[in-house]
Amino acid sequence: MPVPAEYQRATDDFYAFLLEVREAASFGSTHQAFTMTEGVLRVFRMRLETDDAIRFAVVLPAGLRALFVTHWDPSASRVPWGDRAAQMRDVRSLRADHNYSVDDAIEIVWVALQHAADPAKLDAALDSMPPQARAFWMPSLVGRGIEQAHRVDAVRYSHPNAPERRSCATR
Repeated sequence: MPVPAEYQRATDDFYAFLLEVREAASFGSTHQAFTMTEGVLRVFRMRLETDDAIRFAVVLPAGLRALFVTHWDPSASRVPWGDRAAQMRDVRSLRADHNYSVDDAIEIVWVALQHAADPAKLDAALDSMPPQARAFWMPSLVGRGIEQAHRVDAVRYSHPNAPERRSCATR
């Protein structure tokens, strides 16, 4: 059996994701996009039960899946969901001296996730979790030009400057 395409293109797909985040956040480098993405994914993961975190991880492309589980201690206590301000403080706490995460970091990462992964699988994973999991990704649409683009109930986003991308699941 040949190597699955998801793994053959893992680096290219991951870098395309970082380019989309970099553009949407108006960053100068993918290094900033990487730190912001890692912070957002960690903050989400810290609030999930282990089985929910695994359900979410398996729908991510290989590079994002690896980043999602990096430095994970499944035995660590869960962090309360809290409000958006608390979540963003946690996002910005990762490499705090070098973290330039924008106020809508979570929304920007969600937009890019919608392009990188199969949106139906993301929805299914979130549907199996407490409502706070979906609410984490779906706050107000105010700021940075993010606009509602798909189903109102799922509240998908698209960034007007984001390059068009196809999920590796559809290639």
